[in-house]
Amino acid sequence: MMQKKIRFHPLLVSILTVILAISAFLFQIPFLQRMELETVDFRFRFRGEKTPGSSIVLAVVDEKSINELGKWVWPRARFAELLDKLSDAGAKVISFDIGFLEADKSDRSIVKTLEKVRHKMRESGNLLPEMEQYLEKLEEDANQDRILAEAIRKSSAKVVLGYFFHIRLPEAEIPGEEIIAAHKKNIASSEYKIRKQTADDNPEPVMEAIVPQSNIPLISAAAPLSGHFNMEPDQDGVVRFIPAVIRFQESLYAPLSLVTAAAFLDAPSGITTDGSGVVSAMIGDILLPVDSEGRMQINYRGGEKTFPHYSVTDILHDRIPDSVFRNKIVMVGVTAIGVYDMRVIPFDNVFPGLEIHANVVDNILCSDFLQKPDWIFLFDILGIISTGLFLGIILPRLGLAGGTLTVSLLFAAYLSLTQNMFSRQGLVINLVYPSCVMLVMFICTTVYHFFIESRQKKFIRLAFSHFLAPSVVNQIIESPENLDLGGEERYITAFFSDVQGFTSISEMLSPSEIRDILNEFLTEMTDIVLRYEGTVDKFEGDAIIAFFGAPNHIENHALVACKASIDMQKRLAVLREKWKKENKPEMKMRIGMNTGMAVVGNMGSKNRMDYTMIGDTVNTAARLEGMNKVYGIYTLISESTRKEAGAAILCRELDLVGVVGRKEPLRVYEVVDYPENADENLNRLLQYYAQGLSAYRASDWKEAIGCFEKVLEISPEDGPGRTMLQRSREYAENPPEPDWGGIYTAKSK
Repeated sequence: MMQKKIRFHPLLVSILTVILAISAFLFQIPFLQRMELETVDFRFRFRGEKTPGSSIVLAVVDEKSINELGKWVWPRARFAELLDKLSDAGAKVISFDIGFLEADKSDRSIVKTLEKVRHKMRESGNLLPEMEQYLEKLEEDANQDRILAEAIRKSSAKVVLGYFFHIRLPEAEIPGEEIIAAHKKNIASSEYKIRKQTADDNPEPVMEAIVPQSNIPLISAAAPLSGHFNMEPDQDGVVRFIPAVIRFQESLYAPLSLVTAAAFLDAPSGITTDGSGVVSAMIGDILLPVDSEGRMQINYRGGEKTFPHYSVTDILHDRIPDSVFRNKIVMVGVTAIGVYDMRVIPFDNVFPGLEIHANVVDNILCSDFLQKPDWIFLFDILGIISTGLFLGIILPRLGLAGGTLTVSLLFAAYLSLTQNMFSRQGLVINLVYPSCVMLVMFICTTVYHFFIESRQKKFIRLAFSHFLAPSVVNQIIESPENLDLGGEERYITAFFSDVQGFTSISEMLSPSEIRDILNEFLTEMTDIVLRYEGTVDKFEGDAIIAFFGAPNHIENHALVACKASIDMQKRLAVLREKWKKENKPEMKMRIGMNTGMAVVGNMGSKNRMDYTMIGDTVNTAARLEGMNKVYGIYTLISESTRKEAGAAILCRELDLVGVVGRKEPLRVYEVVDYPENADENLNRLLQYYAQGLSAYRASDWKEAIGCFEKVLEISPEDGPGRTMLQRSREYAENPPEPDWGGIYTAKSK
């Protein structure tokens, strides 16, 4: 019954996941909404830059202009001159992403000087009417704000001024009602002229301003058009939307970009609202895709300088032909680094606010918007439902690999669909919520499979762990198909150990005592082998047969095996001290190891098999274990193991041995210890032994005998020293054949 319930679990999870995803989608979870916006940024970058229309050019106050015309802020007369130039060149609309929010200060010193002259002449009685009129004319000509206002009035191009709203302002800084009323009068030209309200119950949930910061009255009165240039970046600092509507008191106001586009199209702008928010916004017959908060998502054309840039200084110095501006929208703003209003957009981290307005205007002129029509909402909901239910049905039938492939292909297909709809039609299909459903379903199904498989593995482990080595059980769990008879060639280090004189020890103990001491010995030694990730092949009485490098891969298994042997011998020394206190026999263990190719796998019959190793590498390791007796040592390794282990293990070359059944002689080494544990006496011993071995192979028996005697002077119990000293003395009396090559032939396997 429990298993049947578990089988239905993935489908139940898919239904719950779909319900949760739809709920999150409807309530717009901020974190997921932000992720969705970032996926839209990715879609922009993947789409690449898009060529804008030809109706917009930018007149920019760049570094070149500041270098030639003087530091920012410029006098208003310079902008008046720019207006004249652009108007004479045939520009249709000139809009300013620059606010003239305070009176120009550059003309005050001239005006004050003229006032002093007039006052002085009046006191002296020398102020003639003609002179007074002349001085008044000079004062008017010096008034920079008046000059700009006159240029705006006489411009043949439509001039759109920019201003901004304070959205957040400390209460102490809010100006009085008279000042607010004056500002409101100055921005009246940007109020939506056509406004329809379908409900009056509640105010629209649009961005609300505290107070406008308008241009000075003289300049505001000269321009028939204006628009705010407010921008509100998202929480991550990226500007993705333009506030197409801002409410101040009872009125709704349009941005600079919309007013500029409407002026160019000679079309009125309008807005329809109800109690739930903005229903629609339009310029003439063009319907703008705004949300209920009056925001319009910007369809960016590309990074900086996607639109043509023309330096103001080049315009003022007649370096740009008039044809560039004829019948165009010229947007004036600042792009000089350190001066302009720096923004972050999906394409760029350093982007002038002027170009954001240009992108919005181009969206309107080309009717090329990012859109979310009503049917997109239903499409998003269906995307969540269909992906959740499809995966809930299909994933439980697939394994991990099949499920991963299915989810990957489904995600790739959905990603391709959203990108294609975005790039070609400007439709913004939700990507995050269906993707989250895919991810949750994949994780839950993977956990489900893991739960079922873990129960199966637990059953196998319980069923076989009493009969097979843990490494073999793990192999069965991971690859049940490997239960077939056979094996594979692997590069391993074979390990054989045996207790010295265990038969004699057994005669001294009762069967229960033999069991206890042998179990303690085998447990302690086996734990060390397993700690170094070795595989225990089998136990043969007191002998341990193991290997390193299969079935699991071990990096430099020869070195690992040597470390294990050192730790085993040291642990056995501690056990001997313990057994001595308990009046038990002191066991010593001989170890032989060899590194090479061997066949490793399941050997035996179809009804009874064993995971083991076979081959010459294995046979040699077994012989090395027995050869320890010849030299009176306890850990003997082959040359191949010595080379693989490297300098991390301190070894002593003992001899060159001809082994029965092998054509080539075997160079054998004793594992002594770790190099850092060697003291001066040990180093001297090894040095004398090496010299003696060299003399022995050169048949210099006198030198060999002398060296080996020095070895025994340092350590009288040194087995190899005694063995080689005795052999050297025998050869001194009965020399071997001249071509013996320093090879000692073992008399048994």
